[in-house]
Amino acid sequence: MRIARVQTFPLYLSKEDADNSYAGDTAVEHRGYVIRPPWRSLYSPGYETLLVKIETDDGLVGWGEALAPVAPVVAAAIVDNLLTPLILGEDPRSVRTLWHRMSESMRERGHLTGHQADAMAAVDIALWDLWGHATGLSVSELAGGRFTEVLPTYVSGIRGVDDAERADKAAELVEAGVRRIKLHLGVDIRTDLATYDAIRAVHPDLDLALDAHWTYRLGEAKTLGRELDDRHAWFFEAPLAPEDVEGHRDLAASLSTPVAIGEAMRSRFEFTDWLTRRAVGLTQPDIGRTGITEGLAIAAVSDAFHVPVAPHHSAAFGIAMAAGVHVAASATSLLAFEYQPFTLPVANRLLTTPLEVQPDGGFLVPTGPGLGVTVDEAAIQEYVRH
Repeated sequence: MRIARVQTFPLYLSKEDADNSYAGDTAVEHRGYVIRPPWRSLYSPGYETLLVKIETDDGLVGWGEALAPVAPVVAAAIVDNLLTPLILGEDPRSVRTLWHRMSESMRERGHLTGHQADAMAAVDIALWDLWGHATGLSVSELAGGRFTEVLPTYVSGIRGVDDAERADKAAELVEAGVRRIKLHLGVDIRTDLATYDAIRAVHPDLDLALDAHWTYRLGEAKTLGRELDDRHAWFFEAPLAPEDVEGHRDLAASLSTPVAIGEAMRSRFEFTDWLTRRAVGLTQPDIGRTGITEGLAIAAVSDAFHVPVAPHHSAAFGIAMAAGVHVAASATSLLAFEYQPFTLPVANRLLTTPLEVQPDGGFLVPTGPGLGVTVDEAAIQEYVRH
């Protein structure tokens, strides 16, 4: 069995196809993309991702996906021009060997970060899926087994024009059985706490976390963090600029609320640095950025430091989501898996075997070979953008 063909599919869904709105009411356009203050990152006006299809000479197929919410054509070019020549003709079951070859090939050229890592993640996920189809085993079985058949999750994001409407939405979720919620905030301390308190009042047993989207400076984060300590918050995510490791270490040492970090990082080496410095209390690798091979390694490193893991998932489609679910199910110290109810229908749009979630938000781990999902190739062609 040898790899015979690799194809890339950069996809774009318009707003009419998928609602990708976030909490911010204002947006600043930037050459087709938007910035939603107070958050600083670019967001697509629609929904973008990169899919990778790998075929063998005996007809087996594996699918992968990169978390590429802007400019997926960049990661696609890396796959086409740099990674494909490294894996053509190779045995797709040699997943770790091929991962090492891909990462080493750009060692002094940003090999562990950015678009390079995202492109490798898509290829790696496709290789694991292909390996599963070759053996008849699921990814989590190939990884050594599942600790659970139904993943604990938390609902990420509550929409609404004001806190009263957000509280009503939260009450609907609680009525359905949801007991874990993360708020996307980072506006200012007073506004964040007002929103937090409005949602916290919905149910006395609600585990409630706050995602600040990297907006605060250290002093502000400490002030907000102490307030969250008093409220027994579940965790405090992305409080400071993602490059400020020492700031996060200082913050984590001053709070009892766990500081959660990870969506901006791609490798076990980055996570090891943060964990060694005790700058993080909850790791959040996104498998659409790390790939399965590195995601499993990150979960293992986190466990070695006795830090729980809660894989991040935001804007990727069902292939990356399935990969994240399998890694989460295989993680020794899993806390919960991120679940955005508004993105699940979009994530499933390209699948003929959709991912399933229980009414209370628990993810069912797919049990079929590989990722356990089937891709609708006709639907993919509808959204390809080169």
